[in-house]
Amino acid sequence: MPLPEKKPIALASDHAGFPLKEEVREYLVRKGIEVQDLGTHSLDRVDYPDYAEKVAVQVAGGQADGGILVCGTGLGMALAANKVPGIRALACNDTFSAHFARAHNNGNILTLGGRLLDEATMQAIIDTWLATPFEGGRHEQRVEKIDAIDAHYHREKSS
Repeated sequence: MPLPEKKPIALASDHAGFPLKEEVREYLVRKGIEVQDLGTHSLDRVDYPDYAEKVAVQVAGGQADGGILVCGTGLGMALAANKVPGIRALACNDTFSAHFARAHNNGNILTLGGRLLDEATMQAIIDTWLATPFEGGRHEQRVEKIDAIDAHYHREKSS
């Protein structure tokens, strides 16, 4: 049986996260991970929800295996990305949070704070996030409940 095709990691930032996003992209490429860089591509001011949506749509639609978003704190990107059904974006500015974002919450988008992290810490967070599998078990039931809340309120709004 052939292995499933590996999809890229979708990556984006706003202007505050741009310098760290560039370091993230270079780090992932050095690790042999394909990256889909969805911008921004400069320090010019942009609105983070636009970039959060681009990555979230790629992840939710299955075009990317996961996503990484960078803004000043990681909080705004997580807030915006989580508006897309099926997204579980979590702001992680330490390895402890990155581990549990995957192990317990089955996070599919990692958000980082460009104003909070140095390159070594960013690398450790990404390594932890990528290496940690979802534990399933009792956590599966909780993630299913989160997905049910998401589906209920998105369905209700479209009616």
